[in-house]
Amino acid sequence: MLLRLAALAALVVVFAVAAPARAGDRPLNDTLTLDDAFARVAASHPDLRLIDARDDVLAGERDQAAQRPALVAGAELENAFGSGDYAALDRAELTLSLASVLERGGKLDARRALAQSRIDALALERETTRLDLLAEVARRYLAVVAAQRLRGIAQADIGQRQRTVAAARQRLTAGASPESVVLTAQAALARAELERHRSAQTEIAARQHLAALWGEREPRFAIAAGDPLALPAIADFDALAALLQGTPELARFADQRRIGEARLQLARAQAVPDLDWQLGVRALNENSDAALVAGVSMPLGSARRAQPQIRTAQAELAMVEVEREAQGLALYSTLVDAHGRYRIAQLEVARLQDDVLPKLGQAEAEAERAYRAGAISYLEWAQLQSERTAMRRQQIETALDAQRALIEIQRLTGQAFIAAPAQGPAP
Repeated sequence: MLLRLAALAALVVVFAVAAPARAGDRPLNDTLTLDDAFARVAASHPDLRLIDARDDVLAGERDQAAQRPALVAGAELENAFGSGDYAALDRAELTLSLASVLERGGKLDARRALAQSRIDALALERETTRLDLLAEVARRYLAVVAAQRLRGIAQADIGQRQRTVAAARQRLTAGASPESVVLTAQAALARAELERHRSAQTEIAARQHLAALWGEREPRFAIAAGDPLALPAIADFDALAALLQGTPELARFADQRRIGEARLQLARAQAVPDLDWQLGVRALNENSDAALVAGVSMPLGSARRAQPQIRTAQAELAMVEVEREAQGLALYSTLVDAHGRYRIAQLEVARLQDDVLPKLGQAEAEAERAYRAGAISYLEWAQLQSERTAMRRQQIETALDAQRALIEIQRLTGQAFIAAPAQGPAP
């Protein structure tokens, strides 16, 4: 289990291993990889520190639960400072005693088992929280990568629009087209520049959102961004579904069951009454004699009073299995959705890469030559430019959806799917 959980330290590295890129006009100091982000969150996130603090609390509770009933020392003075023959201390009786409780029914062992089971469960809770945080880091890191890729597409679109403006000016100078065509081309160029600016601002916001996970208010790092189009092969659904049985989200129910069993054992132990005992020596001033004093007491009806607590513990223990079944169904449904999304997106990205985009690129190049030759109108060329840019954006968005689905699959199964990153086309 722990080896499988540790594997998530390489979560979604398939899109985070290439050269650094940067957005915005502010200079950036260093390059942040996904592993760096993981390390920063693991070292500083308050959710993990809170669990560590709870460990100290539970350790104190365990030590307290392991204590036996305290010994009580007592002194009792009788027949003194009264009236008549008892006005002074001549007939006083002083009793020195030592008392405690003799626990029966295994209460001490039950308390120890309950406290220790809670500590054991905390370790898995910390690992589950850690994995959830790693998945969130990967999602926010991916958002920065997405903004960079979309900014690159916008930059490529600007290059296309600039060529269109230049060609429209040439035809205007030659008297082959009206000025409205130039103005339309300039408006399209302005929209492309606006899209680039929007992507740059989105990248800055995404970087700030990522840095917030470790408390950095003014991030000064660049992202080492690779190719989100490189989608690794994953196992069939049945193989992934089999891994759900070992996921931390289900494994925690084993700890909850152990805690419930410890509570039930402690409740049953309460049905066995404890013995209060007392042992002492009584000094009689009247004749200077001394005598042993001893006493034992036991509460009645302990078994009857313990029954509600026993029934409650049994009901809570039965609920654990029902909750595990419900959580298992929820995880299975989530895996079905994530696996389906990944497969569909993987197919779409490959089809766009191998078929649609190459044909649109060829068509756009032919349209440019035809426009410069006066064979087609500006609108036909511009439409092809827009279609090609839209398909590139669609490909990136689809690949990003696949990467998000992959992160979810990794979180659910506790497996990291690591593949050598394939270099995709420049944006």
